[in-house]
Amino acid sequence: FHSLHHTQFRTNYSLFMPIYDYIYGAMDESTNATYETSLQKVEDSPDVVHLTHMTTPESIYHLRLGFASLASRPYSPKQYLWIMWPLTLVSVVWTWINGHFFVLERNAFKKLKLQSWVIPRYNVHYRLPWRTEAINALIEEAILDANQKGVKVLTLGLLNQGEKLNGHGELFIQKHRDLRTKLVDGSSLAVAVVLRSIPKGTSQVLLRGNLNKLACAIAHALCARGIQVNVASKDEHEKRKRSLNGKEGGNLIHSRTFSQKIWLVGDELAEEEQKKAPKGTLFIPFSQFPPKQIRKDCLYHGTPAMIAPKSFNNLDSCENWLPRRVMSAWRVAGIVHALEGWNVNECGSMMFDIEKAWEASLQHGFRPLVLSAM
Repeated sequence: FHSLHHTQFRTNYSLFMPIYDYIYGAMDESTNATYETSLQKVEDSPDVVHLTHMTTPESIYHLRLGFASLASRPYSPKQYLWIMWPLTLVSVVWTWINGHFFVLERNAFKKLKLQSWVIPRYNVHYRLPWRTEAINALIEEAILDANQKGVKVLTLGLLNQGEKLNGHGELFIQKHRDLRTKLVDGSSLAVAVVLRSIPKGTSQVLLRGNLNKLACAIAHALCARGIQVNVASKDEHEKRKRSLNGKEGGNLIHSRTFSQKIWLVGDELAEEEQKKAPKGTLFIPFSQFPPKQIRKDCLYHGTPAMIAPKSFNNLDSCENWLPRRVMSAWRVAGIVHALEGWNVNECGSMMFDIEKAWEASLQHGFRPLVLSAM
């Protein structure tokens, strides 16, 4: 309407009350067509997509589409949000009805256009076996949409890369062998971050929690460096030891004690186990989710993450429980993957070169997140 007001003669006079032009027949006949054309804007396709999901019903308030004051701070459950339960209930219904991902954030870094997409499901949905097929269908839809839009790299965030869910993304690679978009689970960079979070001079560590793909890679790397890795499960000990050579295998120990001061912990770490740790223990998670901090006499490192460069644009909100302008290692891995032009997938049992991923992230301006900065 406004455009035609300036370009056509004797039409669309009343900018502030277009109804008068309609009543007196002064509205340009092409107004509606011009409006429809203006809506057909060509979408700017991203180069890299980070596919994540919501964690709890209240987590929606910490997204950019929620409250800016909450989104700018690390996520943590807050009691006062209970007064918002009617709105929370509406959002829960919406996520249940909505069967598609939505765009959460748009960023730019160097030559790349970046986006974060969100699967409208919570942690609890991912833990229900009967929801596996439906959730994988949502993830698959996002992957195929990214492939159609020419996305170079898609990273699987949080539980979207679950081993039991889809084999760290292997399910989609096997099903769609002609995918141009590369799938990255970010394991190599996450392992590199964890390894560099271990204090220098450490001679032994305790490996606890769910021993997944990352745990195995961490154990191998530490054994190769001559650091003693203690595992409590006899079955896991025998299984991992078979994949190590004689010298390295000697550093993998089946231990029934909890005297180690450095604990590398994954998901499913029981509170009773934490209570057995000696005073001053440093808990370093290799999981996507942080362990519950029940020990005030111990230290807790954050989940694998790196500080984003200052040139990283539009990074105003926090990524889940991480501090502002800090990004998870899994998300950083996809960005580095695209910047370096690595034309390979990193999912399933495949893991990229750990040192190469680490050095590349530093070269592009990402920095380690030290304990004091958390």
